[in-house]
Amino acid sequence: FSTGLSELFDPSSSVSKRRSRGPVMAAKKAADGTKQKDGKYKHTVDLPKTTFDLRANSVMREPELQKLWEENQVLKRVSERNTGATFTLHDGPPYANGDLHMGHALNKVLKDIINRYKLLQNHKVSFIPGWDCHGLPIELKVLKSMDKATSDALTPIKLRQKAAKFAKATVNAQMNSFKRIGIWADWDNPYLTLSPEYEAAQLEVFGQMVMRGYIYRGRKPVHWSPSSRTALAEAELEYSENHVSKSIYAAFKITSPSNSGLLDEFLPNVCLAIWTTTPWTIPANAVVAVNPELSYAVVELQSLLESESTSGGKQRKLGSILSSGNEKPFIIVASDLVSVLESKWGVKLVIRKSFPGSVLEYCRYLHPVNGNECSVVIGGDYITTESGTGLVHTAPGHGQEDYLTGLKYGLPIVSPVDDEGNFTAEAGQFSGLSVLGAGNAAVVKYLDEHVSLILEEPYKHKYPYDWRSKEPTIFRATEQWFASVDGFRDAALDAIKRVTWVPSQGENRIVNMISGRSDWCISRQRTWGVPIPVFYHVDTQEPLITEKTIEHIKGIVSEKGSDAWWYMPTEELLPEKYRDKASEYRKGTDTMDVWFDSGSSWAAVSAKRDGLNFPADVYLEGSDQHRGWFQSSLLTSIATTGKAPYSSVITHGFVLDEEGFKMSKSVGNVVDPEKVIVGGKNSKVCCYRNLCYFLVLRSEICLNLVQEEPPYGADVLRLWVSSVDYTGDVLIGSQILRQMSDMYRKLRGTMRFLLANLHDWKPENSVPYSDLPKIDQYALFQLENVVASMKDGYDNYQFYKIYQITCVAQLLYYVMPYA
Repeated sequence: FSTGLSELFDPSSSVSKRRSRGPVMAAKKAADGTKQKDGKYKHTVDLPKTTFDLRANSVMREPELQKLWEENQVLKRVSERNTGATFTLHDGPPYANGDLHMGHALNKVLKDIINRYKLLQNHKVSFIPGWDCHGLPIELKVLKSMDKATSDALTPIKLRQKAAKFAKATVNAQMNSFKRIGIWADWDNPYLTLSPEYEAAQLEVFGQMVMRGYIYRGRKPVHWSPSSRTALAEAELEYSENHVSKSIYAAFKITSPSNSGLLDEFLPNVCLAIWTTTPWTIPANAVVAVNPELSYAVVELQSLLESESTSGGKQRKLGSILSSGNEKPFIIVASDLVSVLESKWGVKLVIRKSFPGSVLEYCRYLHPVNGNECSVVIGGDYITTESGTGLVHTAPGHGQEDYLTGLKYGLPIVSPVDDEGNFTAEAGQFSGLSVLGAGNAAVVKYLDEHVSLILEEPYKHKYPYDWRSKEPTIFRATEQWFASVDGFRDAALDAIKRVTWVPSQGENRIVNMISGRSDWCISRQRTWGVPIPVFYHVDTQEPLITEKTIEHIKGIVSEKGSDAWWYMPTEELLPEKYRDKASEYRKGTDTMDVWFDSGSSWAAVSAKRDGLNFPADVYLEGSDQHRGWFQSSLLTSIATTGKAPYSSVITHGFVLDEEGFKMSKSVGNVVDPEKVIVGGKNSKVCCYRNLCYFLVLRSEICLNLVQEEPPYGADVLRLWVSSVDYTGDVLIGSQILRQMSDMYRKLRGTMRFLLANLHDWKPENSVPYSDLPKIDQYALFQLENVVASMKDGYDNYQFYKIYQITCVAQLLYYVMPYA
């Protein structure tokens, strides 16, 4: 055998010479008109045969195949044929406000891989795609599409109609894109959060929570977006690490100490020092809080330190208290912070007396703006010496800890700020100014002019932004509807333990979020959403919300949709029992948080539709949904059914560019899934880019031109999804796609070779394993190992391991050489 091979490949051998002359002689005979006879030994050679093309021709062939699947209802027919248990992967609804991005593609292809595997494992699978259709982003897009005069003239019902039209159009566009990616789903029966049956199911969940005492109305500080003019939930915030606030150290003058007489020797020139990054909240100050466990000191301000007196530039500004010529008061700060503040303020601080924080309780000080007398109170362990002064300016209308301290001492909840983030008349001379702009600066200036400012400087820190408008938010006390998480927090934490989390660290993440979260603000001051079904007494403003009112409205919504709340009169919306008093009530105008919308999908889909499991077998979304859909779904389900809506939760990371950076249109590094599949611009560039000699000469004879955005087809995109470890962030770009395309061609060539060799194989030709040669037995042994490893990869949702086995380790490098 080896001798034969050497003769075949040795150019000097006679066999090689005869073979090399073969084509020449054949061409010569053809030129002479001599007819060549068919090879009489042709039938004795078993050549590979297949109709499976080497080239995929994806742009043409994939739509044909997808049309074939749709026309023949392949998913439905295969599922009905299967005899195994039902498998339900519940689809988290993407937002219906734009085109698909690469994150959508990653998410849906992962789901499709799981569903197809379960079909092959004999499960009955029905995948219901969904869309989140309500909320502010859609409402804003509608409003931005028209001029101000037109938008101002819009009635709520007209705005809702336009928003619904926009959402439905986006759903259709996204659905077509998902189909082109090759996703198998029940596209004829999706769930939309704007459909009447879905809204009715959502109202049913809300009603059950009301009846269990979990829903209440209260005035408390919430995240408020002045740019969107609505309250926001935690899941609607983005935290900027680069926000810069105007921070100040200010002094509040003590008017009367506590009964201990501890501060008598320093009166009347002793002050409490506070630090805040929100000077605009000073007008709403109610008390100053201290930690009873900390030690505090009265310090004397002496001369400015020479190295500090001129430092800081324009950004850092010494206040009037530190300015030369003014009498310097005694200042009370935490003892542990004296050296830090001495360096920060640039002034020598001499401790005159020390004492525990508890003795400061009920000291009285003068409010720096309105002149009222206020008290020092005992706060919680949130008062530390990690920053600030150890004394906390407390405005119960503008902070969570402030609010709790206010409740403890029965303080008024003052919040002199309107919906647009401007001071109200309650703020006196600051009325009409923006609290995040001119109002903030005006408060600082006022304190400085009235000798209450110690130091002003910029402070870079983490700060919440509205995820839609990308503008900063504020804490503001308003009347809102809340879900009391304390009522079912322990049950939720217990249910989390019985859920399988992939990757496992997802459990710790959601446990921490549920453990530390406050009550859920579920009301929004917008038009496009599901209404909170409540009526208010026109005189007392007392809410009317009962089991009968909710049930009656749910029935109306299930038939007519939630638009009915806006166009039907109050008399018809009220049940029979209350109709004679309809004139005494008005409809509420708040809508529900969109996270309550999507968080009710288990009730509207999994628990209601035939052929689905509740709890669902799998939820699969991005890792950011621990604070979003995973959490809202868990809370609504636990509150009403006592169990989690899912048995397993899988999370994937974000899609980044090839360099590991976040994709951005402004940067130009966005990879569009549609362009990956069907191609983009037809312009061609040299694969050597700026190193190309012909490019330098502006010549058009370069032989290395490649299409800049070639059409790879859906299979290459899907192969990329299968190749990445999605539990972390994943990378994609032109180079990675070219590599995937090369691997796809190799894989396709391998499949073609194997199919071609099996063209005439029949089951009756099978040879018993024991009769096979050792090499064949070994091959089957290796095949069994490969199949077992692949099945393990599918069962554990580790698809990248299957890619490595199929495309890298086994098929291309073991099977082909052996074949």
